[in-house]
Amino acid sequence: MASSITSKPFLGATKPNSSLSPDLQRLSFSSLRISIKPRTHKKLQIQAAGSTFGNYFRVTTFGESHGGGVGCIVDGCPPRIPLSEADLQGDLDRRRPGQSRITTPRKETDTCRIYSGVSEGVTTGTPIHVLVPNTDQRGHDYKEMSIAYRPSHADATYDMKYGVRAVQGGGRSSARETIGRVASGAIAKKILKLFSGTEVLAYVSQVHQVVLPDGSVDHDTVTLDQIESNIVRCPNPDYAEKMIAAIDAVRTRGNSIGGVVTCIVRNAPRGLGSPVFDKLEAELAKAVMSLPATKGFEFGSGFAGTFLTGSEHNDEFYTDEHGRIRTRTNRSGGIQVFILFVIFVDLTLSCCPCPTPMSNTYLDMGGISNGEIINMRVAFKPTATIGKKQHTVTREKQEIELLARGRHDPCVVPRAVPMVEAMVALVLVDQLMAQYAQCNLFPINSELQEPLNLEPANI
Repeated sequence: MASSITSKPFLGATKPNSSLSPDLQRLSFSSLRISIKPRTHKKLQIQAAGSTFGNYFRVTTFGESHGGGVGCIVDGCPPRIPLSEADLQGDLDRRRPGQSRITTPRKETDTCRIYSGVSEGVTTGTPIHVLVPNTDQRGHDYKEMSIAYRPSHADATYDMKYGVRAVQGGGRSSARETIGRVASGAIAKKILKLFSGTEVLAYVSQVHQVVLPDGSVDHDTVTLDQIESNIVRCPNPDYAEKMIAAIDAVRTRGNSIGGVVTCIVRNAPRGLGSPVFDKLEAELAKAVMSLPATKGFEFGSGFAGTFLTGSEHNDEFYTDEHGRIRTRTNRSGGIQVFILFVIFVDLTLSCCPCPTPMSNTYLDMGGISNGEIINMRVAFKPTATIGKKQHTVTREKQEIELLARGRHDPCVVPRAVPMVEAMVALVLVDQLMAQYAQCNLFPINSELQEPLNLEPANI
């Protein structure tokens, strides 16, 4: 687009300056014109992302539910960490379909293979490529979905956003995408365990109306074996049976139910997370809420804390037998605020004869791990695909009834357990690397800080 700028006469510049050269004297400031040559604008393009997570420990997942396979690329993994496919396979087996009668009957072994980033049994520091092939595909189950939108699925919104979508199995919106998350999360969990003895454990605490009572699971001692002792992944055997019965009842009726996964982190290093926008609980919320079917997130006391007063909710500090600062309670969920005190003095405004008191203001600027057990809860909705006819519309906006086909979980929470663990571990490793780079690069202030790895493992 062509454009020109014409200047107004400069004050005091109507007569040429005799000290200037003749060429400059001939320049008339009052008629100065600046012309911009026409140019063709490039088409504005927005690069939409969404498949990459993390800043320093970066994970990109790829693949679709009924494509050739799914997996991940992990960039930023530290070198010289012992790693094999067996380290990933355990969590992938916990996530895979067809593992019990209360999960989808799709038969996939979900056998992973590492194609790069590992040499002679240790990581090289270069990108790690993990692939899991799809072997049990039934694309014909989704023929109806090519013309009609499944209620509460991403079919319609994918069309609204992209104008095209992978119909079979939901493509990228399928929970099968989480294989890449679980594989990379297994690497993250191993790093945390080796570096600081940090453990990430999740379990099912609610299925529909069967709710595990508060305090029925000891977060100091609960083990993976206790969680994995039953197909619903609830460490309380009595409530596990009730949960399984609830899933069985709805499964036989062609319906579905939701539930809650509780996740804890033991031995988390202190100092993870940054104030204001990058608080640790904010990073965790984003991570777990990116999982399919998630609809709610609570941290620490969560919404129940709104029923308490400040004196009831505050976690008082004390010094333990090892000289470490601890909290007597853990309603903050292992992530403590630190307080910024803003002091105002009494002011007398000239327009008002009365003094206007300005009291102390307390601003929550925290979001940093304090070394206590981190705990959170994630709510999952009922599985959207059910064996009942539902009202919907076609791509041509015609209202119809749809009986969705395909193989789906009657309740997603048992298989969501390793997915939640994976996303929490990815956040912690990313924050650990950030903390080490910013605050532990030089010698720490030993009077106020402690090493990130109090119990370093022999790698």
